[in-house]
Amino acid sequence: IKKMIKKKKKQNEEMKIDESLEIRGINLIELEKYKECGQTFPPSKPVKDLWEEKQYEVNQTLPHPFNGKIRMESDERKALENELLFQSRLRNIREASEVHRQVRNAAQHFIKPGLTMVEICEFIERSSSQLVGFIKNKPMERGWGFPTGCSLNHCAAHYTPNTGDKTKLKKSDLCKIDFGVQIGGNIIDCAFSMTFDNKHDILMEAVKAATNRGIEVMGIDARLGEIGGEIQEVMESYECKYDNKIYPVKCIRNLNGHSIGPWIIHGGKTVPIIKTDDQTKMEENELFAIETFGSTGKGVVYDDGECSHFALIQNQNNNNYIKSVNHKGAKDLYKYLNKRFGTIPFCRRWIDDDGQKRHLLSLKKLVDHEIVRAYPPLCDKLGSFTAQYEHTILLKPTSKEVVSRGFDF
Repeated sequence: IKKMIKKKKKQNEEMKIDESLEIRGINLIELEKYKECGQTFPPSKPVKDLWEEKQYEVNQTLPHPFNGKIRMESDERKALENELLFQSRLRNIREASEVHRQVRNAAQHFIKPGLTMVEICEFIERSSSQLVGFIKNKPMERGWGFPTGCSLNHCAAHYTPNTGDKTKLKKSDLCKIDFGVQIGGNIIDCAFSMTFDNKHDILMEAVKAATNRGIEVMGIDARLGEIGGEIQEVMESYECKYDNKIYPVKCIRNLNGHSIGPWIIHGGKTVPIIKTDDQTKMEENELFAIETFGSTGKGVVYDDGECSHFALIQNQNNNNYIKSVNHKGAKDLYKYLNKRFGTIPFCRRWIDDDGQKRHLLSLKKLVDHEIVRAYPPLCDKLGSFTAQYEHTILLKPTSKEVVSRGFDF
């Protein structure tokens, strides 16, 4: 009994310490304000039930960089936005954005040092499923956009814990929370950096400023290479201090923003975060993720660590390729993946949670036959720190709407 009392006392003390910690990297929304729309904490109510027939709020709206004022005042372009098909897509995008905001605002209260990365990801994914109104027998209608990223420190992207991963969040960690929500194939891709240690403040500030600059200069007719130059100029104007040593903030030059297609997280266009000669222009009605990554390391990432992210390769011949795979488990797994996720990226933990416990060999067979692509964690040099901020922007005919913008960042 004494041991139990001592253990309980220690747990209470740890909780008190955790509650006193201040999350950094975002503006924390007070829970009372969070609940004003009728949501609970932890979140449980589908956003569509909270809004019902009400219109979703118009988010941050900015003029396009070229002919912005003319576009905003054009009756012809306003008429295009009033068309039924556009309005239906816009409602889906705004609903998915509201789901993302409510989930991440709740996660910002939930996440504390000492939690395992599995617990953090499961909170985000459970909340996303409930708020988006996931339907099990119609998995492609509304649900997750891609696996929850929670990359730590020198790891910049594509880390989510596999089943059994015991990694815990530490106070000094710099964590990138990157998750997606989709409705009708419209994916909201939005990410933020967070920590409980003020030593990372300048690095996070630099990356956030660079992302915001990218948002300012992007839009219809903007050239991708020039956007990258603007991002790079802002981010690399910063330097930060770790252990009394000054580090220039470097853009991670082999990570980029991107267009987003229906049920396809990385569409056909890439938005660099360094200046390039790419003269490709952004176009009307496109959906883009402007995301930037900064590092105190080399400014280049490499594959490193156990893989957790995967996706079916977009190939109309996959059904023919699977016939050449002489492995029943792989064929069964392919059928499951194609029905459950389609072109949406997935992680091993999700497969486990759906009862596909012994899938590793089958998954390897699919990767080896180039039916599934593996996306290992992307890391800069050990000992460095990386940060990320990202928003999704819709290029409407009249203006650009930063649909994922929130009070948090």
